[in-house]
Amino acid sequence: MLLTLKILDASGNPVAQSAGEDEVVLVHEAEYRDGDQIVIEAGEAGSFLSLSFDEALPESLLYLAQGQASFSVPFGDRRSAFSPKAFSGKLHRLKVRIPRAEEVSARRNLALNPFDGHGNSALYPHSLATVETRQEAAFAARNAIDGETASRGHGSWPYTSWGINGDPDAALTVEFGRPVRVDEVVFYLRADFPHDAWWQQVSLTFSDGGTSDFRLEKASAGQRFALEPRVIEWVRLERLIKADDPSPFPALTQIQLWGHEV
Repeated sequence: MLLTLKILDASGNPVAQSAGEDEVVLVHEAEYRDGDQIVIEAGEAGSFLSLSFDEALPESLLYLAQGQASFSVPFGDRRSAFSPKAFSGKLHRLKVRIPRAEEVSARRNLALNPFDGHGNSALYPHSLATVETRQEAAFAARNAIDGETASRGHGSWPYTSWGINGDPDAALTVEFGRPVRVDEVVFYLRADFPHDAWWQQVSLTFSDGGTSDFRLEKASAGQRFALEPRVIEWVRLERLIKADDPSPFPALTQIQLWGHEV
């Protein structure tokens, strides 16, 4: 399959471009400018891609629901959600490839996308929330699926999290863009105690209509729960019951959904 990587400026003009069959590497020898977009084009919609839009971010296996996806290079407040090494300097290496069949079929965290964001509508998984603390990037929904599990702090990277702005009815949805089979969930609560509180119970609602409740502990490590295997297209974290703690700030560092492709 032909793959094309492009960098477009704020006006949509190409700054750099590279193409390849089943694999493409683009080396960009210039500083990014505010408004720059990274664009991946694939010959087929509904494709799996292993991609890294920056050498400081992990290569990730994602699902491209359409024939094209774009990523806005972070500037301003959005920079706080990424490593200071990412997208900085005058030399950048981007790469995308078609993954091997055994990579796609392997059991893995299906809720991982370091390149998610509010404008994402093509690269899955994708997260969205009913509320984000002060609409700041450090507390956005995308932080819950970016792969960063450092939980003993709050604010900018690596202590980013999904913050609920004190809303007891807050909910976070992870969309997969296609049916997947999940069998385990892992919660990393933000654990900057005593600044933070925590949820003693949370619930998951699945796209097949099922629900599950989970009792959580005051802990910084991941809390793992087996799920009855089920085929779903999305899952929603909701009914967040705060523990009896004086802090008003419970938050989620990361959610992982482990399983297989259908």
